[in-house]
Parts: sequence; structure tokens; C-alpha cells
Amino acid sequence: SDLKAARARLLELLTDVTANAEMMKNATDAYFSLLQGFIISLDGTTQENKLRFIQNFKWTDTLQGNIPSAQQDAVFELVSMGFNVALWYTKFGSRMSGKEDITENEAKEVHRSLKTAAGIFRHLKDSYIPRLITPAEKGRDLEARVIDTYIVQCQAEAQEVTIARAIELKHNANLIAALAYETANFYQKADHTLTSLEPDYTAKWRKYLQLKQCFYMAYAYCYHGQTLLASDKCGESIRSLQEAEKFYGKAEDLCKEYRQTKGPGSTAKPSEQLFFRKLGSWIKNTLEKCQRENGFIYFQKVPPEAPQLELKANYGLVEPIPFEFPALHPQWSPEVYASFDLTKGLKDDKAKPKPEEEVKPMKEPDLKPQKDSGCLIS
Repeated sequence: SDLKAARARLLELLTDVTANAEMMKNATDAYFSLLQGFIISLDGTTQENKLRFIQNFKWTDTLQGNIPSAQQDAVFELVSMGFNVALWYTKFGSRMSGKEDITENEAKEVHRSLKTAAGIFRHLKDSYIPRLITPAEKGRDLEARVIDTYIVQCQAEAQEVTIARAIELKHNANLIAALAYETANFYQKADHTLTSLEPDYTAKWRKYLQLKQCFYMAYAYCYHGQTLLASDKCGESIRSLQEAEKFYGKAEDLCKEYRQTKGPGSTAKPSEQLFFRKLGSWIKNTLEKCQRENGFIYFQKVPPEAPQLELKANYGLVEPIPFEFPALHPQWSPEVYASFDLTKGLKDDKAKPKPEEEVKPMKEPDLKPQKDSGCLIS
């Protein structure tokens, strides 16, 4: 009954618009510490926990509509609930980033939420998903390509917070260019991870990843152009800014395609964001300035090829926050464990086969931010 109550509380928080990170941590610790009693062997042997396979669990997947995956395995419940908790952190970060006049502490909270989500996804993938008796089917939430995409996208979106902060604090243009380039590469890697999955499910997600990649390539070339100008390489600077303009135009086109592409999930509107539009005018103004200076001072040729971006950021790169499930709840003792008699339950289950029920989707509250930040991971 404690386990049931802890599960109900956690499910309630997943859709509660007033929940914060501390409430979520308390609820996850309470539930997972009790659930561990069905997974960790409690009789001092290396044998499988006798309670692991007594209950059937059903979960729907983010890309697959309301057709559930079901496994009679407590590890399946652990990783499925863990996956949803990680998704909650991405939604919490997205909701907070959409507030009007976000403070420095709130920006740090967004950053931490995305790194926490990445850490949970990674821990599930490395330590628990391989333990499933039935491997996840292609395109399901627990399948390696889907999990990998979520990990990389969480890192990329956390780096967006870093870039916004670096611009606000007027950091060195070379550092901003390097961070933008690394972030674009993260988005490209996430997109490539989805290439071998069904387009019906992934087309919309991939368009989003592609537009973000082009957007941050535009950023990288824009700030690289400023670095070149500061080194009196005006011709190369113009060429870099022309490349930034090209990538920005591509990002605008992909925004339109993304809005028109059908697929799971809600739709962000990055092209309507101030952050997005500001970059367009910033590229245009910087390019005009470089062209003016080249006409008056430098008289340098503009190279036909865009400069190679071989930028490495030494600061600001995002690593997932390491995650561990909580320790076993003290209620679980060898005596409690030994008191479970599985023979009765199993006979009863066999006697009464239950018909398949459709799993209804969980009703999510309206989590629309006050202003759309253009970030949308889930």
C-alpha cells in the first residue's frame, strides 16, 4: 500500500503545474526506494529477486500514440517511470525558460533541470535498460536511439542557456562562436541518431533538430566573423558573415517546414522569438559594417570558400549531472521479503485471464509558458 501511494503521488506530480524540483526529488526518492525491494536481491544471494516478475506494467511511448508496451518486470516499471521523471525535468526547464524577465537564478535552474534530465536518461541507458528481459522495440522510448537523442538534445538545450548568458555578459566572440558551433554539432548528432527510425514518428522531431542546428551554425559564423574582423581579416570576416546569413535563411525555411510537419508533440515557434529574430538583424548589421570598412580601409578580397570552423570551447560545455537511484527503503528487511508467498498469487492470476485494456493517455495540464522560448524538448 505504501508503494501504491508513493506511485500515485509521483504520477500526480508529473502533471502538476505547481510542482518544483524539490517536490519531484522527494516523490521520486520515496517511490524508487520502495520499488528497489522488487529488484535488488534481499536474501543475500546473487539470485534474481523473486518479486521482480510478479506484476505486469504497461506504459505508452512518446512517439507511438496510445498503443502500450507491457512487461511483467519491475525493472521495466523502474526505467519507464525514470524516463517520465527525466521528461518532467525537460518540461519544467522549458516552462521556466518561458517566463517573462527570467532571473539569473531561474536561468541556472533551467540549466540544472536539463543536465539532470540528461543524467537520468544516461543512467537508465547504461545501468538498467540492458537488464530488461525483453529489449525495447524499435522507436519505443527505451530504445537506444531514442534515449541517445534525448541525452544529446538535453545537453544542447542546456548549452543554449550558456550561450544566452555569454552573450548577455558580452563574453569573448571567439568563445561564443565555439559554444554555438559545439551546440550545432550536438543538434546534428541528435538528428543523425534518428535517421534509421520510422519517419512517421520522427519527421517533426528531426525538423526541429535540423532548424536548431542551422540556427547555431549561423550563430557560430556570425561570431567567428567578428573574431576575424578584430584580427583585421576583413575579407574573410565578410565571407563568414555571408555564410551566417545562408544558415539563418535555412533555419527560417526549416521553421516553416517544421510547423507544417505532422507528428507527436506540441509545436514550438522559434522563428517568432526575439532570440531568433535578433540574430537575423545582428548578422545583417555586422555584415554591412564589415562591407563598409572593407570599402574604406581594408580593400581585401572576399574568399570564395567559407572559413573552416574548427572551434573548440574550453568553457561552458555541458555534461549530464550523474544520477543514481536512491538506496533501498528501510521497510525492506529479509523478514518482510521472506514473508511473500508467490504460489497463491500466481495460481490466482492464471485462473482469471484479464482482457486487454486500452491505456488512456495521461491528461497533461496546460504547461504553456508565458512566452514561447523556442525550446521544446518534450
